[in-house]
Amino acid sequence: MNYRAYVFDAYGTLFDVHSAVRKHADRLGDAGARVSEIWRNKQLEYTWTRTLIGKHLDFWELTRQGLEFALAATGTANPETRDLLLSAYRTLDCYPEIPEVLAALKQRGAKLAILSNGSPNMLADAVQSAGLTDLLHHVLSIEAIGRYKPVAGVYGIATAKLGLAPAEIAFQSSNRWDIAGATAFGMQCHWINRTSQPDEYADLPPVKVLRDLSGLL
Repeated sequence: MNYRAYVFDAYGTLFDVHSAVRKHADRLGDAGARVSEIWRNKQLEYTWTRTLIGKHLDFWELTRQGLEFALAATGTANPETRDLLLSAYRTLDCYPEIPEVLAALKQRGAKLAILSNGSPNMLADAVQSAGLTDLLHHVLSIEAIGRYKPVAGVYGIATAKLGLAPAEIAFQSSNRWDIAGATAFGMQCHWINRTSQPDEYADLPPVKVLRDLSGLL
């Protein structure tokens, strides 16, 4: 189906959140994969906790805190390693199909946007380094409301900016909980399940499950 707009989660959907650790794998040795896993899990945990208790910190600060916990938990804490990994996170690799998919959808006349937990300056760096600037109409951050996904108001940032009803928007995310949130809001959702994870939130199903974003074409 063709939609009037396609809205994409950023981290884990367009950008590979594990590429930062891969770029500096030599500094972490066998602990690298575990560092990356803990880092991502803590980063997300902090967004949910901060939203629930009403004590907002921006995503860059939560990313830094998550990394410091991951390094401490794996016995790899080192200020130089921390700084290198944080710098790499500003310019994460995008998945290989992304530029072609976005270009094709834009050529169809669809509006394209990112809707992300990321802070505006983080997103600007990631989009520019991946060469996606000219392919996107909007880059939207939860900082507009100071609460993180899957709060319903976050998805409302996109509908308000695009001037469209939720059902007119296709929303893509690699995070199943994010798909559940956008589905509850009324968007048409595609779960990008790159690693063949089992399904959950059965009462809030996506329109389709895709291996990667090329399935949109």
